[in-house]
Amino acid sequence: MAAPVSDVGSIKARALRMFGEKFGEQADVCVYAPGRVNLIGEHTDYNEGFVLPMALPMVTVIAGKSHSGRKITIISSSDAIGGTNEFEFEAGSRADIKPGEPKWANYIKGCIANFICDVPAFNAVIVSTVPAGAGLSSSAALEVATYTFLEALSGKKPEKPEQKALACQKAEHDFAGVPCGIMDQFISVMGKEGCALLLDCRDLTTKQISMLHIDDYVFLITNSNAPHKLSSSAYCERRDCCYEAAKMLGKKSLRDANVNDIQTLISRNVPDRTVRRARHVVTEIQRTRDAAVALEEGDFQRFGRLMNESHDSLRDDYEVSSKELDSLVSAAREVDGTLGSRLTGAGFGGCTVTLLRKNAVDKAIQHMRAKYSGTPTFYIATPSDGAREIGVN
Repeated sequence: MAAPVSDVGSIKARALRMFGEKFGEQADVCVYAPGRVNLIGEHTDYNEGFVLPMALPMVTVIAGKSHSGRKITIISSSDAIGGTNEFEFEAGSRADIKPGEPKWANYIKGCIANFICDVPAFNAVIVSTVPAGAGLSSSAALEVATYTFLEALSGKKPEKPEQKALACQKAEHDFAGVPCGIMDQFISVMGKEGCALLLDCRDLTTKQISMLHIDDYVFLITNSNAPHKLSSSAYCERRDCCYEAAKMLGKKSLRDANVNDIQTLISRNVPDRTVRRARHVVTEIQRTRDAAVALEEGDFQRFGRLMNESHDSLRDDYEVSSKELDSLVSAAREVDGTLGSRLTGAGFGGCTVTLLRKNAVDKAIQHMRAKYSGTPTFYIATPSDGAREIGVN
């Protein structure tokens, strides 16, 4: 069976209990932010294309309380961070906050440094059910939860949710040293129950895509439990190929290209690798647009076909799949009731996402376990709300 989805209430209770045990008093602020799964639109963000993520019921909860002292103390319950799970530093001017050790604390420090005002000293605990290293954006969930906690603590909020997402992205860039796109922070901030979010990575406009007709279907996330192996050099090679192709075509980005432009590259004897990288991006941008329409119209058969095409393109043209991900996708597609399956995230490890009928879930899990040489973990994913404050009572 699939692992039960996170219950925010039980995670909140755990965080509040942990805070009381560690600090000997009751927290007066509690917030959460979700992880995400990208349904389609991979490696399109840095090409000014479209992505279509949805927020997950797996969340990061932060409970805490301000105090009159000078220290900020934060404790994490995560086993994934290794080493110390507690750190403290001086409260004060945001400009004085610098990255350091432990590395996981930099995500939090970065959010404090990029918040809209200085914040008082506080104690806090973090509890999360977003699996680390699975490509479900545990880092963005931590950042957005931190920013939401600071909002509740200070009573200050940016005018627009986009500003919050951008501040969290900047924290990851500047403090964690990860040049991430904007998708993860946007969906963690703006997720809406029952909807996916179509994000235009060129102008950052968004559209909530309703899944009102999804009653008979479900998204199954399968964690391969094979860690990401997409190195920074491999990522840069793919990105640079895209930028080179756009430049050859006289385009600002591959967002402005079409399939005829791919033929132009071929006719100019551009290296095959560059052609294939560009072809994936151009076709993936169009698939994402088409998928949003299919989802709105309740055409899940078409949505599933687009998912399949996306994975095949990521495997063959962009070459970011892996034997583990291909094995899981292939097994899922063999099950009657599966509409589509693909890798999700950067690739070379992490998770797959499969659209299937609800009555096929158990059979799919059984078949995928039998076919896969590793030990996968399964989650039922329902489109959930974005970050928010929750009461402590």
